[in-house]
Amino acid sequence: MAYACQVNNPEDYNALISKRFRGFLPVVVDVETAGFNDQTDALLEIAAVTVNLNENQDLVIAETFHVHVDPFEGANLDPKALAFNGIDPNHPFRNALPEKKALKEIFEPLRKIVKACNCNRAILVGHNAFFDLGFINQAAARTHYKKNPFHPFSTLDTVSLSALAYGQTVLAKSIEKAGIEWDHRQAHSALYDAEKTAELFCKIVNQNKIPLSED
Repeated sequence: MAYACQVNNPEDYNALISKRFRGFLPVVVDVETAGFNDQTDALLEIAAVTVNLNENQDLVIAETFHVHVDPFEGANLDPKALAFNGIDPNHPFRNALPEKKALKEIFEPLRKIVKACNCNRAILVGHNAFFDLGFINQAAARTHYKKNPFHPFSTLDTVSLSALAYGQTVLAKSIEKAGIEWDHRQAHSALYDAEKTAELFCKIVNQNKIPLSED
């Protein structure tokens, strides 16, 4: 079931953010999966957090979108991965959607927000972002979903940003070093990790303000 499936007020977003990130809209994403191989292992959960610039040109969290995903037919389900993230793919209350419908719940509102922000595309922000983007891209390819809002290969990675800003690369340690509250009991859910990664990303960006480009 989607945490949010409609853009509440697209007009609340502004075009300033397109100048901050050269026409890209950063969207913080976390996925939970049944393994490390994006071609064979199931995608089980997606969370996406949008950001915006406020009147002080500080980056702030805007909206969160979250959906549980049914394993695709023939998907590998690694017991070790499921034990790590605590997901039971067959739990009756997951309210999971087939991959294509799950992607639609995430992609459609993001496309509206990209347009509202006068951006060209979304750019995925993640902690080890290549992992999340790989699973998103493979799911889109597998379901023949043609309107993927994300840049196909460029990302903004909070691992690198945290190493630069705080000398840490592990998400929990980066969060704690940044002075952000972290609850180990809620970790490894896509929703919690995406929202915390978004807080981390906003804090690092706001510590490094630059003049907005006019190009």
